[in-house]
Amino acid sequence: AETCPQYLWMTLEETLGQPGFEGSKYVCSTPVRSRDNDPHYIGQMGHGHQGDLWKGLRMNELAVVSTDHCPFCFKDQKELGLGDFSKIPNGIGGVEHRMELIYQGVVAGELSLERWVETCCTTPARMFGMYPQKGIIAPGSDADVVVWDPNTKTKIGINDKHHMNMDHSAWEGWVIDGKVDTVFSRGSVLIDNDQYVGRKGHGKYIKRGLSQYLV
Repeated sequence: AETCPQYLWMTLEETLGQPGFEGSKYVCSTPVRSRDNDPHYIGQMGHGHQGDLWKGLRMNELAVVSTDHCPFCFKDQKELGLGDFSKIPNGIGGVEHRMELIYQGVVAGELSLERWVETCCTTPARMFGMYPQKGIIAPGSDADVVVWDPNTKTKIGINDKHHMNMDHSAWEGWVIDGKVDTVFSRGSVLIDNDQYVGRKGHGKYIKRGLSQYLV
C-alpha cells in the first residue's frame, strides 16, 4: 500500500475549510480527512489517523510514498466548479516537494533516514522492475544521487520554491527543514542551486523488468 504527503500533513479543516473558493485547490481523491472525526487528534503529527499513517510507514504496512500528482490551475480550471462542486477538477500537485515533505517525518522522529530513502526511492524501483539499476547506490547501478542539505530551511510558495506549471502551490507558505542541494543523473549534474543545468539528449529509455514483488 501507499500514502501521499497530503494525507500525512493536511486536514480537511485547514484545506477545504479555507474562505471563498480557495478550498477547491485541495479537492482530490482520496479526500483529505477531517480531524474532527478523529477522537485522538490533538493538533500535531503523531496522533490520530496521521499518526497511524506514519506508523504504517515505519512498520512497512505502507510500502511507498507517492503523490497522486494531478495538478490543475486555480484560474479557469478549479474555478469550473464555482456553483457546482461536482465540476471541480479532481487533483492537487505535489511531486516537486515529495522528498522534502517526507523528510519532515525524519526531523520529527517518525522515520529513520534509511526508511525515508526506502519508501521514496528503493521500494518504488523494486516495484517497477528497475532495481538495482535504480533505487540504490552500488557498483554497476546508475549514479543517480541527490545531495541533501539537512541544515537549510525551505520556504514553499508560488513566489519562492515553485517550478511546476501552476498558478498556486498546495503547500503555500510552508517552511520546512532540509533542501535538495545537487541532483546527479548517471553521474552528471542535472540540478545545481535550484537551477536545471542538464543537457539536451541526456535522457535515456529504461526498459523495465518484472516487479520484484511478483517474482
